[in-house]
Order: sequence, then structure tokens, then C-alpha cells
Amino acid sequence: MKKPLHTLSRRMLAEDGQSAAEFALVAPILLVLVLGAIQFGTAFNTWVTLTDAARAGARKAIVARFNGGSTSDAVQAVRDSASSLDQANLAVSVTDPQWNTPGSEVTVTASDPYSINIPLLGISVASGNLTATSKEELE
Repeated sequence: MKKPLHTLSRRMLAEDGQSAAEFALVAPILLVLVLGAIQFGTAFNTWVTLTDAARAGARKAIVARFNGGSTSDAVQAVRDSASSLDQANLAVSVTDPQWNTPGSEVTVTASDPYSINIPLLGISVASGNLTATSKEELE
């Protein structure tokens, strides 16, 4: 027995399942955007940590010479301040052109590698080294 034509056209015009189909189209894009934002946030957190660690190392360097300290104290201050980062990848340098001369400038540089990937696809969008530098005048 055939169904009447008006019943078939009503079924064809019905919007049952339309929202599920739209969600299936939008969900992957939304997921990639959310996971990308999380990865960007992680890279930004690393940069903020490096900036703070370089500042702490520079401060330690300018006061360390009064206590008989050396540049290794500044390097340790950077590593202590950046304890949340992978210490094996953290590169720290301290330049002190004239360590015993008040008014000379000490420069502390900290860097750490980063990469921002597209989740689920395994494509790297950006990678390199995040670097923070702090300069302080010796007291």
C-alpha cells in the first residue's frame, strides 16, 4: 500500500536530525580551535615563566657580588624560578662584562623550546625557542 504523497513530503521537509548533522560538521573545527587555544596558552605560560625567571636571575646577579657570589648563583636562581619547565631543555646564560665594577650591566638570558601543533592531525604550526632577556645594572 502506497503512502499518500502529502505524508512523504512532510517527512522530507521535517527537520529531525538537522541539529545533529550541523554539529557533526562544526564539531571538528571547534575542537581544533579549542585545543589550539590551549596550546597557545601553554606557550604563553612558558614565555611568562621565562620572563620572570630571567628577571629573578638578573636580580640575583646584581646582589650576589656583595655576598661573594658568582654568575652561577644567577643561573641557579633562573633554574629555581623556572622549576615548572623541563630543566634539560632550559638554556641560561649570564654575561657580565665587568663583574666587579659598579654600574656595569649584567645580562641574563633564558630560553626554552616550544611547538604549537594542530591536534589530531599532527601538523606543527610553529616551533622554535622562546627567549627572555633581563638586563640590570650592578650596584
